[in-house]
Amino acid sequence: MTIDQSLFQRTPVPIALLDTHLTFVDFSDRWLNHFGLSRNSLGKPFFESMPKLPEELKLDIDYCLEGVSFRTDTMRVILENGESVWYEWKIDSVKDEDDVVSGVILVLEDITGRKLNETHLIKSQEVARIGGWEVELVNNAIYWSSITREIHEVPDDYIPNLKDWIFFFKEGYSRDTITQMVQTGIELGTAWDTELQIVTAKGKEVWVRAIGEPEMIDGKCVRITGTFQDIERRKKAEIEYKNVSERLALATKTAGIGIWEYDIQNNEIFWDSNMYMLYGIEASSFEGVYEAWQACVLPEDLEKTSMEVQDAIDGKKEFNTTFRVKWPNGKVRWIKAEATVIRDKEGQALRMIGVNTDITELKTAQLQLVTSEDSLQGAFENSSVGMALVGMDGRFIQVNQSLCNSLGYTNSELLQLTFQDITHPDDLEIDLALLREVVEGKRSTYQIEKRYFDKKGQLVYVLLTVTSVKKIDGKISHFISQIVDISSRINAEKKLKGLLQLTTNQNNSLLNFAHIVSHNLRSHAANLTMISEFLLDETLAMEERKDTLTMLGRASHGLNETIAHLNEVVQVKLETEKKLKVVPLQKTVNKILMDVNALIIENKIQVKVDVPDEMKVKGVVAYMESIVLNLVTNAIKYRDHKKECTLTIYANGEGQYIELMVEDNGLGIDLERYGQKLFGMYKTFHGNKDARGIGLFITKNQIESMGGRIEVESEINIGTKFRVKLLKA
Repeated sequence: MTIDQSLFQRTPVPIALLDTHLTFVDFSDRWLNHFGLSRNSLGKPFFESMPKLPEELKLDIDYCLEGVSFRTDTMRVILENGESVWYEWKIDSVKDEDDVVSGVILVLEDITGRKLNETHLIKSQEVARIGGWEVELVNNAIYWSSITREIHEVPDDYIPNLKDWIFFFKEGYSRDTITQMVQTGIELGTAWDTELQIVTAKGKEVWVRAIGEPEMIDGKCVRITGTFQDIERRKKAEIEYKNVSERLALATKTAGIGIWEYDIQNNEIFWDSNMYMLYGIEASSFEGVYEAWQACVLPEDLEKTSMEVQDAIDGKKEFNTTFRVKWPNGKVRWIKAEATVIRDKEGQALRMIGVNTDITELKTAQLQLVTSEDSLQGAFENSSVGMALVGMDGRFIQVNQSLCNSLGYTNSELLQLTFQDITHPDDLEIDLALLREVVEGKRSTYQIEKRYFDKKGQLVYVLLTVTSVKKIDGKISHFISQIVDISSRINAEKKLKGLLQLTTNQNNSLLNFAHIVSHNLRSHAANLTMISEFLLDETLAMEERKDTLTMLGRASHGLNETIAHLNEVVQVKLETEKKLKVVPLQKTVNKILMDVNALIIENKIQVKVDVPDEMKVKGVVAYMESIVLNLVTNAIKYRDHKKECTLTIYANGEGQYIELMVEDNGLGIDLERYGQKLFGMYKTFHGNKDARGIGLFITKNQIESMGGRIEVESEINIGTKFRVKLLKA
């Protein structure tokens, strides 16, 4: 191989000369620079010096060594690290004077960068949907790239012409515009860049960007080249953005929202038209700088608001505040301001973009609401009526002092309870039933009288009014309860009823007493009159007169006895007005049992007493002793001689009463026969010769005069139980 080495090395392409053994004979300086080799590679095997080459390159070299005159190709190699390298080569045989192949000359380039650029360009065109086109006016031929065909939705073998191309544009503005631009371009060489609509071969309307560059020779257009881009998505986005912007402008104007921007670096403020309306000024009178805005802010709010602007610029917090502005006509308006700070890569604040809203009416309503809430809270706390906010689960949310006073609980104690916890069981169901009707929307409020238990367990009578409070979605959030303590009224009514009942009973007793007096005294008077007539009879014998005098004595004794009984009844009536005192019940029972102890022993009565020491009643001591004595002696008097006799005395508390029971296993009383007459005067039921029928009558009157009552349970030959209810002391 005879090649001028100096000329070969200066060749401006990466070229190498290889012998038939594929070793380097020579290479250009560009080769060394291109592949990072040195001249020390001369005489070394080619594929050892450059190991990562395509197999196809070796095959083409072998072809040329075998006499093939020229080989060229482009191929990619994938390296071990996953990277790819593109090589482009041109190979030709080198022959000696005898036309024998003595080696090859190889032009080899690493075209990876160029290939990537081409690939990226093609990919970018595909992604950007940009196609090329060219019109040869000399022969009226049109060239379309594959992407241009895709945009028009025509087959790959479609051959366009200028006339058909024009008709792809949508009839009307788009077709007229492109026709005019093409004509002007052909006549004057004017380029165009426009956005129009086409109708594809499949009938689809698509927005495109059409760019055309006429090529003029001697004042005549010979060729037009250009690009065709599918901008449907962008155009739709622009149209939508325009529509949204128009709607936003309308909405902000309707809602009274102003949009502003503050260029921090240049101290410039830009307002939309709504901002001027919010601040009550004309655009011409606003200088558009930060100080001009400050001049609009009410002086009392300026320092705070300016500091909040600076805090937002410094990144300390978001800009979200309210302040007042004063209009030129003197009106003061409340403004709510919000903004976002735009910063550069270093975090330096560049500008603020935000909105202003007039919240004067809202602020006024809030102030009125606060005043109203303060008034309501004051009324709630200071009301003489008990008030409470109650949750859906019945738990007290808030209570006032009046309710605490009525129930004897502290505020914190009540907040740990539900209304169910303190409601009398007999009143709970009706309360819950009405509450369910409120929850179900059948009523909005209800009112009932009910009973609570206070902290000491005592009953508190109240008039309860419950009203529901609803959230903005219409669901109930809680209830307002108004609780009026009517215990004094109820107790007064009960006392009045008791007095009325006592009066009724006393009237009945007095009527009974009058009947007794009328009947008994009339009988005695008639008897005495008859005896007196006997004594006035002068014909009466001495013996008969003596008998008559005896009869007179018996009649007189009976009259005295009757008068004494009536006097006892009168004494009970007179004692009604006596002041009741505290009487220890156990002490009274024990005293009476000691007084009749001999009688108990004589009749072998088994006595059992269970009266707690702490039980005390309101009463008259003499009455209490008389009541217990009468009930005990009656039990002894009417004992059953056929069995071992027992007497049980016990007591228990029941609300405001103490109940004393005196129970025996004696003869019993036929209540069906004598129940209505049991406590009548002179009523006896067993034929006992000592019975006068006055004891139970007086006992009943004594009990009722002390505000109590007496009841009886009895069965023949089983026994009798007297229940005496007395006021608890």
